[in-house]
Amino acid sequence: MMSTTNTINSTNTKDSKNNSVSDLARQLVQDLVPYASARSSMSGGAVWLNANENALAPAYQLDGTFNRYPSCQPKAVIDAYAAYAGVAPEQVLVSRGADEGIELLIRSFCEPKQDSITICPPTYGMYAISAESNQTAVNKVLLVNNEQLDLAGIFATTPKLVFICSPNNPTGDLIPREQIIAVLEQFQGKALVVVDEAYIEFAPSASVVPLLSRYPHLVILRTLSKAFGLAGLRCGFTLAAPEVINALKKLIAPYPIAEPVAQIAAQALAPAGIAQMQQSVATINQLRQEFCQFARGLEGVQKVWPSNANYVLLQVADAAACVAALINEDILIRNQSSQLGLSQVVRVSIGNPDEMQRLKQAMLNYFSANKRVSA
Repeated sequence: MMSTTNTINSTNTKDSKNNSVSDLARQLVQDLVPYASARSSMSGGAVWLNANENALAPAYQLDGTFNRYPSCQPKAVIDAYAAYAGVAPEQVLVSRGADEGIELLIRSFCEPKQDSITICPPTYGMYAISAESNQTAVNKVLLVNNEQLDLAGIFATTPKLVFICSPNNPTGDLIPREQIIAVLEQFQGKALVVVDEAYIEFAPSASVVPLLSRYPHLVILRTLSKAFGLAGLRCGFTLAAPEVINALKKLIAPYPIAEPVAQIAAQALAPAGIAQMQQSVATINQLRQEFCQFARGLEGVQKVWPSNANYVLLQVADAAACVAALINEDILIRNQSSQLGLSQVVRVSIGNPDEMQRLKQAMLNYFSANKRVSA
């Protein structure tokens, strides 16, 4: 009997050597197409205008040693963000970027293989990726003219979560407040409505935070990555009713925020840090307006989306060729033509004044050359 067992084990070991280690992964993981971040899909370049980062980077100092585990929800950060956002501390969860907030919401509220989420493409890709990785179906209801919600289409779905990005990535449009309220009214007691406000500092009057007191099923996602210029920090926030926050805390990692991250976040949310952010936003908004005016004057640009964020979406004749031409000039922008509902579009993040001047000259050269060739 021992000999037989050993023979079987030996055979299995031999067979396993013929298999790839990746075959051990869950079938879901093998089939999943991961999110292609701007940093992972493009490298090199001297001017990075492809990831919606803030080129006007602040600088902060660290203090102390780091031999102790950090707090799961550092009080200084929670209290500072609550004061900044105008909510109570018990309505705030801090996480590793808003991406972790998305993941936690789906894991906490969606039963795998049973529930679904509703998203409105073209929009941020991680909603669908996080849902698929948690075996949650995705209802896709396209925006109307890439700007407004298709309310009838959304109301025809039966999700656990509805994700609305405003300002929307990649179009930069604001979703009308009355439409968000209509979705909140429709799904009261049925689903959470998640409004992603990653770029809200560029259009602060459009925030739906005042609606939190009226709608306990409203959830708002925020981040320090964009206007605060701290993309490398990976620090995001979820604003919601205490009952929602408590549910998310059950699944969040024991130590989601490193001590250095907590220290820098607290500095960024101090009055001086907020003032610095607001000055940065004013500069970026001005640079964006100037770039939009420039882009509308280029014969090769067919459409310029009205943006309320730190990026601008452009429709061109050949998005891949446009991106490639700028790469040759050491400038990175992002081709967003694979987004559902979009075709031949590029997204340009707003850089600092020198970077924007360099971009304008490169685009002028590219479209002028194309004009001569087509003529």
